[in-house]
Amino acid sequence: MGSTAAADSSSLVVSFGEMLIDFVPTVSGVSLSEAPGFLKAPGGAPANVAIAVSRLGGKSAFVGKLGDDDFGHMLAGILRDNGVIDGGICFDQGARTALAFVTLRADGEREFMFYRNPSADMLLTPGELNLDIIRSAKIFHYGSISLIVEPCRSAHLKAMEVAREAGALLSYDPNLRLPLWPSAEEAREQIMSIWDQADIIKVSDNELEFLTGSDKIDDASALSLWRPNMKLMLVTCGEKGCNYYTKVKHTTTFHRSGSVTLFGVGDSSDVGDSDSDMWV
Repeated sequence: MGSTAAADSSSLVVSFGEMLIDFVPTVSGVSLSEAPGFLKAPGGAPANVAIAVSRLGGKSAFVGKLGDDDFGHMLAGILRDNGVIDGGICFDQGARTALAFVTLRADGEREFMFYRNPSADMLLTPGELNLDIIRSAKIFHYGSISLIVEPCRSAHLKAMEVAREAGALLSYDPNLRLPLWPSAEEAREQIMSIWDQADIIKVSDNELEFLTGSDKIDDASALSLWRPNMKLMLVTCGEKGCNYYTKVKHTTTFHRSGSVTLFGVGDSSDVGDSDSDMWV
């Protein structure tokens, strides 16, 4: 494991889940097969949150598992270089760090190809969790990819339980990646299996359609996912901005201009609609 630097639990954001290497084309607007070459970049939505919080002046830690390989140690170094507490990281000597090839095609659709059969992040066990860091969290943030397979699923549920018992707010960004799930039905069931426990939820417009089964991106669809215990729910809509909902069901829209990142709760918790899951 990495260092166990002390953190002020009154403001610490602990992010749990996957961190991986994204390979992105050297030119834009092409499919993966058309790309002339690729550049490596750190990725993984939960890790994005930890780095974004730190860059914004907050205190953050990351909990997850990397391969005991060059990519894994490179990623851990990037977290440290960005001021993220790394005491929750462990390394697997038998599995590699996850890889993903990702592109934004000319038609605006994203294309993914994942290599994780299994990758180290999938093999995190409950016994490997740094419970001291998790108990120090003011906000405990996570996604749904860590729910796909055991033993990481059990580690995820254990970490949520420990964080909740310690008084943390639970922040959830489903970060739907259908190619990683056995089926769409399984994805929907598992994503919703922990829905009611979250205090803060961020979903994209595409995820809203997937989870509700409706093609309408409106207040009625969003509020069908609202739960009494929630404090905040965000629905991000790409260049159209986002809507937010609180206990008083207030909603408003923030718009982004051009390529300026929208900051909200979910990938900086969720720092903006970070569907790209890449740092450049």
